[in-house]
Amino acid sequence: MVSAIRVAPTAATRAINLLRTVQYTHPPTCPCHSNPSHHHHHQNESSSLIHHARRTLTTPIDPSRQKEYAFEMASSNIRFGPGCTKEVGMDMKNLGAKKVMVVTDANVAKLDAMKQTIEGLEKEGIAYIVYDKTRVEPKESSVKDAISFSKAHDPDAFLAVGGGSVIDTTKLMNLYTCNPDASFLDFVNAPLGKGLPITSSLRPLIAIPTTAGTGSETTGTAIFDMESKRAKTGIAHRSLRPTLGICDPLNTRTMPSAVHASSGLDVLCHALESWTAIPYYERMPRPTNPISRPAYQGANPISDIFSLQALRSTAKYLPRAVKDPDDHEAQEQMLLAATLAGVGFGNAGVHLCHAMSYPISGQNPARYTQPGYVVPQGQPLIPHGVSVAVTAPSVFRFTGPSNPDRHLAAAEALGVDISQVKKEDAGHVLADRLARFISDLGGQPKGLKDLGFDKTHVEELVQGTLPQKRVLVLAPNLSGDEDVQREKDQLRGLFEDALEF
Repeated sequence: MVSAIRVAPTAATRAINLLRTVQYTHPPTCPCHSNPSHHHHHQNESSSLIHHARRTLTTPIDPSRQKEYAFEMASSNIRFGPGCTKEVGMDMKNLGAKKVMVVTDANVAKLDAMKQTIEGLEKEGIAYIVYDKTRVEPKESSVKDAISFSKAHDPDAFLAVGGGSVIDTTKLMNLYTCNPDASFLDFVNAPLGKGLPITSSLRPLIAIPTTAGTGSETTGTAIFDMESKRAKTGIAHRSLRPTLGICDPLNTRTMPSAVHASSGLDVLCHALESWTAIPYYERMPRPTNPISRPAYQGANPISDIFSLQALRSTAKYLPRAVKDPDDHEAQEQMLLAATLAGVGFGNAGVHLCHAMSYPISGQNPARYTQPGYVVPQGQPLIPHGVSVAVTAPSVFRFTGPSNPDRHLAAAEALGVDISQVKKEDAGHVLADRLARFISDLGGQPKGLKDLGFDKTHVEELVQGTLPQKRVLVLAPNLSGDEDVQREKDQLRGLFEDALEF
């Protein structure tokens, strides 16, 4: 028998224990995917940590200034494969659904995806109601109409068949049907709404995407245009995410070339923004309760894997999918890329391209309509993918210094030989590659001027971007609340730079 021997701790041991405690409380600032602008030199790290520990022991902790120390991963269940739409009736039966609200739009209602869905439900004897008035790029008014319809029928499950607009609208129908007494602004993202957490259980929702872009089948985010504020906003919470996403490549074969392009550009920006967002451990404040941890948390090691692979696939397959409507391999791979990017940004978040896109598409002063889109006559439309991509070169030129290695890795994924590129040129190299990539797709605006904006619109665009705090807090290099005037100046410069590329 060996007895335990206790040894009095040495000064060195106590110092090591102190360092470990500090490192646990304040995550190290240089993991493999960190932001170099926050790095300490290794030789100075021990003294820095000890200094930080002393300061922590003598200074009262302000919860609002504590940085995050954990991240969470949440995603819908995903089924992927050609022809799997026909299984949806069995899925609803397995969920115990008795009355299903099927949500689509007027165009998708005529397509085979909808036919397969209805046949599946009828084969299993499941009652259903169809709502086919979803608006492409939803507005507050169209969302409220859909919610009223849903409340009147009170289904026990939801089934979305369509693009991101349909899936997002269905999420909101589910939320407010399950919270019939809630005010509409209760759950809308602050500062435009109250941003309350969702505490009630929602009903099963199955999403069948017919476009390869938004990744909405994987996320807890729903976006719409708040007309009264002339800016887009939405609701973001893990509870909104679909129970199951059925990703059937056969359903994307009916996409027009213009929709392939715009949807693919959304995938591109989802991947780039989540890959370059601030690291999760730099986000503040740390939640006092895990229910308050936001869906968009900052770059993290798991989201990184999904985002970078989505970027590589988009670089390879989007040009092919846009060029050749019969390239089914490219279409299938873009649907997969959209789903991968959805898992990535659904947990890491997006930042400047998306924040700036919301006033772009919401304001649309020239009533621009993207060529190749089927919309009601006279209805202007800047597709979401176009509105995010049009600022991308400017955005990543601006964010480049925050983490040159990440921006160079993104450029390499897009086909750039980075072997001779200096780190200080990372943002410019990525921006130039993005400008060429977007232009080479054909039919895309090459700056805000092509959408009808000029310098006189910049101030209003800035004002429409400022409320997007949920994503702006993830933007590297942006001043944020620490210097609001400088943040406005930075946004103003970004919009001016994005007028043309």
